[in-house]
Amino acid sequence: MLKAFRNFMSRRTMSANIRNQAMNTFSSRKIFEEIRTKSETVRQKEDRPHEVLYFHKVDDPYSHLTIQYINKFKSSFDVTFKPVLVGEEDPESVHEPSLYSIYCLEDVKKIAPFYGVEFSADVYPSKELVAKANKILTSLDDASFGEIASSVSSALWEENEEALNNLSLQYQATDNEVKIKLTNGNEIRNNKGYYFGSAFYYEKELYWGVDRLHYLEDRLTELGVKNNLNNESVCQLELKAPAQLTSEKKVNLYYYPSLNSPYTFVSSNRVREMQDEYPINLITQPVLPMLMRKMTIPGVKAKYIISDAAREGRKHGYEMKSIYSPIGKPARKAYSLFPIINEAGRGFDYINALLKSSFQDGVNIGDEDYLEDLVTKLDLDWMEIKKELNTNGWKKILNDNLEDMYAGDCWGVPSFKITNEDGSNPFYVWGQDRMWLLKEEINKRLS
Repeated sequence: MLKAFRNFMSRRTMSANIRNQAMNTFSSRKIFEEIRTKSETVRQKEDRPHEVLYFHKVDDPYSHLTIQYINKFKSSFDVTFKPVLVGEEDPESVHEPSLYSIYCLEDVKKIAPFYGVEFSADVYPSKELVAKANKILTSLDDASFGEIASSVSSALWEENEEALNNLSLQYQATDNEVKIKLTNGNEIRNNKGYYFGSAFYYEKELYWGVDRLHYLEDRLTELGVKNNLNNESVCQLELKAPAQLTSEKKVNLYYYPSLNSPYTFVSSNRVREMQDEYPINLITQPVLPMLMRKMTIPGVKAKYIISDAAREGRKHGYEMKSIYSPIGKPARKAYSLFPIINEAGRGFDYINALLKSSFQDGVNIGDEDYLEDLVTKLDLDWMEIKKELNTNGWKKILNDNLEDMYAGDCWGVPSFKITNEDGSNPFYVWGQDRMWLLKEEINKRLS
């Protein structure tokens, strides 16, 4: 199954049935719970401790955020903590690398204040400073890693070479030792089914950075290894935006969904909720799925994306159930109707319904009887709408949407852009993980 899914994500020929079966396997709540139960049974049988791995990459902005909370995490749970120093990612896992580098830096600058972390770097650290940082961390034992790595990270991103030199007097390693450490770290990370830094691993499950740490906390708490009984999380966002906001003014919220994105499915109804809670003009600007933009997704990344999005869907009350991937002809047919439906004021409702059909109902959205039924439910004239079926006007619209999304260094979906009502002062974010940040930005502009 995994090999078949990997072939699909590398854009090799594969039947829709096998593709859909793989996606349903990785998103299944039942299989997810079975894996958890079995892994704990095996751990107990083998008499192993609760071991948590943490993958740290010194020049990864997200690792800088995460490392600030490592000591608090260690003191909160009775676990064996094993830091794993990692190096460069597999290039196949990084799409649009130039945009990726810029976006990661800017994203962490935006969210760090809400986690109480200092981060103001405008550029990535030099290779020389990265090498110094890796030499220091290579020489550390597991017990001292959290405290020293936090200091190293701060010095590195502040370009404080003097601080790194002072630490190097006490903690030293050779270039060869660093090379071996990073190679081994990458191998461990890859074997656990991951590809970036700033991630935790515990018994068959991965948790990326501060965004997913709460899932690991919940799991360990259920296993009875939390050292205190309070409900305080290891890291909590310090938010100011209210649950609802009333204002005579509005902002424009541009929404960039794609029809094959599990994360877009998880976000879609939450966008609708935001429309009810905040004064926004919602502008829906769909884009092609990455696989239809001739990008490839390695098997391990595809598996993580689907399983993680399913986990997020369960959290937010929009669980994936039966999946039918619309890649190819179904998506093209559905997109061809978007412009005329959007002109009629039902663009968002149309996309939202398509996503539900693909990720909950297991429906082929390219089926014409389905499309007729959906258009009718939207109170639109199918005989008029169907004139646009399989035409090509949508292609330029989606390409223009993509260029607009790329202008904010965003390449994945769902992405968002906030502007003032006159279109000025754009603020871009990528991912359903940042919907809380959208509210913070809107609150800042309108309060």
